[in-house]
Amino acid sequence: MEQRHLGRTGLRVSRIGLGTLTWGRDTDEHDAAEQLKAFWDAGGTLVDTADVYGGGEAEYLLGRLMERLVPRRDLVLSTKAGSVPDPDRRTDGSRGHLLAALDASLARLGTDHVDLWQLHAFDPHTPLEESLQALDIAVRSGRARYAGVANFCGWQLAKAGTWQLCGDRTRLAGAQLEYSLLQRGVEREALPAAMDLGMGLLPSSPLGRGVLTGKYRSGTPADSRGASETMAPFVEPYLDDAASRIVDAVTTAADGLATTPLHVALAWVRDRPGVTAPIVGARTARQLTTALSVETLSLPDEICRALDDVSAPVHRYPDHDWSTL
Repeated sequence: MEQRHLGRTGLRVSRIGLGTLTWGRDTDEHDAAEQLKAFWDAGGTLVDTADVYGGGEAEYLLGRLMERLVPRRDLVLSTKAGSVPDPDRRTDGSRGHLLAALDASLARLGTDHVDLWQLHAFDPHTPLEESLQALDIAVRSGRARYAGVANFCGWQLAKAGTWQLCGDRTRLAGAQLEYSLLQRGVEREALPAAMDLGMGLLPSSPLGRGVLTGKYRSGTPADSRGASETMAPFVEPYLDDAASRIVDAVTTAADGLATTPLHVALAWVRDRPGVTAPIVGARTARQLTTALSVETLSLPDEICRALDDVSAPVHRYPDHDWSTL
């Protein structure tokens, strides 16, 4: 698999990443092992997790698999901290919480460092410079090699990235945000900010939460995430008429290229400007292997333009280029 630099750093990662959102909850150890082995065999290196995935079980499971299945040195481990299971306060970006969470992540993963450590979300109750200081401490202490953020909007990303370029601080290497043909909101401000500040984008849900595969066109399959009690609310927003028109266009493009909607949707986001590596989560190793076979596909320019047009987000003042108004 092709390797790419994450932003303007020396960190190289596979241009498709493996997501572990469901590990330890819907994905058991056997299925997780098959996925990790298939990913490694395909040349994948970037594995993304978080301290809250499966209540910590995703990290614990990944740590066990590295002990006996895939060498730690062959993987680029990315984890996140700051999201908390508290309905009254969903984020905790305090320095104390973040550093304690990192130590707990390292213990579960069975390693002395992660390659990329990210703030999972912006915390409006903590000064941003305090949260960012935790990233500096983590890198200086060797517990993290690189740092980034996730789920920051445009102004938050610009502020964080600019702050980290001042003085003796750790440059933000990457930003993880949802990005797909069904969710192009990052193109308004977050993606331009990331590119300007030298951060590589790591798109989450690049298949539109599974909808872009086309499997929901005739209803909700019984074995899909949309039929899961925990994941149905996650999928439901992308089952409207606007999404249906985009899925139809992706399916038409796939038919013309003799490939699948999954491959068309994944290739589109993988090769967008500023993107380093989409993070793909799968239910089974077979699904993952199918997704990874996108490696040889490059979409023709006319297909990209057609997909751009049908999925184009509305950019209004002041997001739009002022000179064109």
